[in-house]
Amino acid sequence: MVTRLVVACSLMALCVIIHAGGLASAIRFLRRFPEPLHGFWSSTRLFVFIAVWMVLLHLLEIAAWATVYAYNGAMPDLQSALYFSAVTYTTTGYGDLVLPVAWRLDGGVEALTGILMCGWSTGFFFAVVNRLYNPQAQGSHS
Repeated sequence: MVTRLVVACSLMALCVIIHAGGLASAIRFLRRFPEPLHGFWSSTRLFVFIAVWMVLLHLLEIAAWATVYAYNGAMPDLQSALYFSAVTYTTTGYGDLVLPVAWRLDGGVEALTGILMCGWSTGFFFAVVNRLYNPQAQGSHS
């Protein structure tokens, strides 16, 4: 059980690293827009970019969990592992695929990790919207 917890916490740490790196690169990209965006399409284009970027980060994190499940035989194949991981990470939890008893703690940690990473993405998205639509936030990031 301790080994499973170490593996799960290591995967959680990897997700934090992926998310931190991905959001840092998004911040570098966003710094190209020092002035508030004007117009529906320019703002929408930026929001779509951010949303797609964050979903790609989440998919990479899901793939990391799935790879460990498939490699260690906790899921029958990579396709099943990706599906199970996506359902677990997003806390959808269909229950049509389940981990072996020895791996169930990992599934719980993955769900908690997904909650944290999705919350982090939501906070980031809110901060971007706030920065773009709040003129006072523009000058406060010096």
